[in-house]
Amino acid sequence: MSFDHRTFLSPFTWRYGSEEMRSLFSELEYRALWRRVWLALAEAQAECGLISPEELREIRERAGKEHVDLELSQRVEREIRHDLMAELRVFSQQCPRGGGKLHLGATSADIEDNADVLRMRRALDLLLTRMVNCLHALSLRIREHRETVCMGWTHLQPAEPTTLGYRLSFYAQDLLMDLRAVELLLSHFLRGKGIKGAVGTSAALKKLLGERARPEELEARVMEKLGLPYFTISGQTYPRKQDFMVLSVLAGIAQSAHKFGADLRHLHSSVWGELSEPLGEAQVGSSAMPFKRNPVLSERMCSLARYVASLPRVAWDNASHSLLERTLDDSANRRVVIAEGFLATEEILILYQHLVEGMRVNLAMISRNLERFSPFSALEPLLMVLVKKGGNRQEMHERLRRLSFRAWEEVMKGGENPLPSLLREDPVVGSLLTEQELREALDPSGHVGDAVERCESFLEKEVGPVLSRYSERLGRKAAPSF
Repeated sequence: MSFDHRTFLSPFTWRYGSEEMRSLFSELEYRALWRRVWLALAEAQAECGLISPEELREIRERAGKEHVDLELSQRVEREIRHDLMAELRVFSQQCPRGGGKLHLGATSADIEDNADVLRMRRALDLLLTRMVNCLHALSLRIREHRETVCMGWTHLQPAEPTTLGYRLSFYAQDLLMDLRAVELLLSHFLRGKGIKGAVGTSAALKKLLGERARPEELEARVMEKLGLPYFTISGQTYPRKQDFMVLSVLAGIAQSAHKFGADLRHLHSSVWGELSEPLGEAQVGSSAMPFKRNPVLSERMCSLARYVASLPRVAWDNASHSLLERTLDDSANRRVVIAEGFLATEEILILYQHLVEGMRVNLAMISRNLERFSPFSALEPLLMVLVKKGGNRQEMHERLRRLSFRAWEEVMKGGENPLPSLLREDPVVGSLLTEQELREALDPSGHVGDAVERCESFLEKEVGPVLSRYSERLGRKAAPSF
């Protein structure tokens, strides 16, 4: 069966995600993983005397990806309506001696669920590499702009000055939390089903093994060969709660990227104009308006992030409605949400890295916004100075409030902020403060607290150790697909 652009294709087939991730979630790779599980089961059963060395040798020789015959398997599947059994029949036919002993004592989920987890572990490892590279890109920009003073905004209103590096640290800190969540999945939570049979009791295996071994001993051998930790207890499948946990972690990564992307889109706007995403020389922003410089990459990242955010709900329903030992109403949607969840999250991280590395910083607009709005944020520390100089706190507060309202009206009319001049000309404020004191009070660089020091501490104590731990992964870069 072949596909081209004359029929529907998922955008993840060709538009989003890397070739590496697409290959990992390909049908060919999935069936190769089934064969890997069948081989591990056969090896463990051979150790128990159930399969001869000659039979095992033949199975091992035919277990590789190069022996997967998709065309033949799909012909069989069209007849029997069961994809795993179709692959098993083809694999068995390829092994005249030992094929008849493949899948002994197992149920479909023993093969599929363990293959799913093997695939998810590899996919998470690939995402981990993407995250490390995003974190590295952010660390470079944080260091570069840790002293770049800019206006801070709360409620989308001017607040107090901060530094661009400190703001970028927000995004890096979010990504660090996501990275730790991935590490926890890989080290503590993500497990295979094991080999437990139709309802998880290993009944068929117990009869098959007899006195040769206990079912849990066989299971331990199989899972050791696969390199997978596994659940002690399961029904026919591993607990579907695990899918919910995995997709929730992916949604967390997407949320972090969306926060960065939404902020970048605001600052890319000509209203702010402080940052912009990288724009290609030939990039077209609009079919109607030639001048447009739309933030299409961050918009795409946010769009995909919203999709990933919706997927844990599907997994929640699967886990909640997996009645008694198992129902099959999760199967069809799991083919979609797990693969697309990983592919979409990877594309998000590819975009994230590209945006951070290519992000343009418009220092002139940063300076202009500071000139327009930072004098207002100087009023609180200025009030403290005036009181220390002998002014009455309540009277000084009212005087500064009136002056700031006059200044705000001018700013909203599009004029320059007259507050510094109004303060100088005010008979009370001007008499209490020297020109030097007023200039220092209005200097926004004096109102960023310990932002610079916190940037440096964050990079040294939190980001640095992570980047050192994953140093061999740095440099893995992929351009956005489209």
